[in-house]
Amino acid sequence: MAVHLSGPEHPPRPPVVLLHGFPELAHSWRHQAQALAAAGHRVVAPDLRGYGGTGPQGGLADYRMANLAQDVLGLLDALGIGRAVVVGHDFGGALAWTLARDHAKRLLGVASLCTPYTRRTEVDLAETMRRTRGPQNYMVTFQAPGVGEALLGRDIGQMFRRLMRRPALDLEAFQRESPHAKTLPAEAFLGLPELMGEPFLSEAEVDVYVQAFTRTGFTGALNWYRNLHRNWEDTEGRPDHVALPALMLCADRDPYLPPATTRGMDRIVPDLERHTIANCGHWMQQERPQEVNALLLDWLGRRFT
Repeated sequence: MAVHLSGPEHPPRPPVVLLHGFPELAHSWRHQAQALAAAGHRVVAPDLRGYGGTGPQGGLADYRMANLAQDVLGLLDALGIGRAVVVGHDFGGALAWTLARDHAKRLLGVASLCTPYTRRTEVDLAETMRRTRGPQNYMVTFQAPGVGEALLGRDIGQMFRRLMRRPALDLEAFQRESPHAKTLPAEAFLGLPELMGEPFLSEAEVDVYVQAFTRTGFTGALNWYRNLHRNWEDTEGRPDHVALPALMLCADRDPYLPPATTRGMDRIVPDLERHTIANCGHWMQQERPQEVNALLLDWLGRRFT
């Protein structure tokens, strides 16, 4: 695995592992890594399986969440870290919750940006999205091999310039938009005009993503979506409870994972602290780094002395 390390090797504060989402890289944590290292944490930010310097590894089933959790545990072992705080965003948030549920002895605490922890549902997430958002939803579209690759790889630079933007609408206005936009179609990754606000990446930052995905393609990253049914099967009979100290950060303008998706979390995550960042979209840690850093450092400082 390609891993970005920062902060002291023998830190006065607990190690923090940063798990990125789709379609991102360890680079998406650059603002947090700097702040956490300055505060005395050893920071571990990997390019997860399928991404960046780690790149595609193994077959499709190797991207199931249970195996991705083993990637993180193996990384901790390789670095000599017994226990750490894990922080995830988007799909990295789902991985962080998986680690907190199934491997709590290796964690001190868990924090998630945008992605809630939920109970096991009647059907898998892709089927849930098909039923609630329709067949055009991006999670449904990404199930078909080659379709997501063709869409996202058509013009990688243009895709990131259009995708990584501040939200143009609050959630109430979003709900009034066209029915097509509310399905969150795969074309949203190319930037639906009605949703696009101001960009927050510099050209140099866009180029980091362009170079990485030009080299790796998108199949490895999309394989995370193509294991949603396997993930659902793997959780049968697993307890929902997460007992670790937990932090949930929501963005008030996130159409993918709005704050309402966290309702009821405290029933299965009793030691939960929640905050919502105002005027913020889905790409929270890059869009509003100062606010994210302040909340994360405050929670770490209070809970893990």
